[in-house]
Amino acid sequence: MNQTFTTQHMTPEAISLLVNDLPDYIKAALLKKSAELECSLEATIEMAISSFLDEEALSFEDCLLAQRLKERER
Repeated sequence: MNQTFTTQHMTPEAISLLVNDLPDYIKAALLKKSAELECSLEATIEMAISSFLDEEALSFEDCLLAQRLKERER
């Protein structure tokens, strides 16, 4: 099965749904980090997920996970 990857970002609606289900202390930490970085909550969450998957990534577009998965298939 081939996987298709795009360089889309999460929508504000998707972020809202995600954040609403997080524990309050996680929400507070994300909002605090967003304020510290002077960026949107969406960007902060994208950075957190991307850096978890690829330590050098700052966004989904920087994340090399897709490239690594393709290399493994070869």
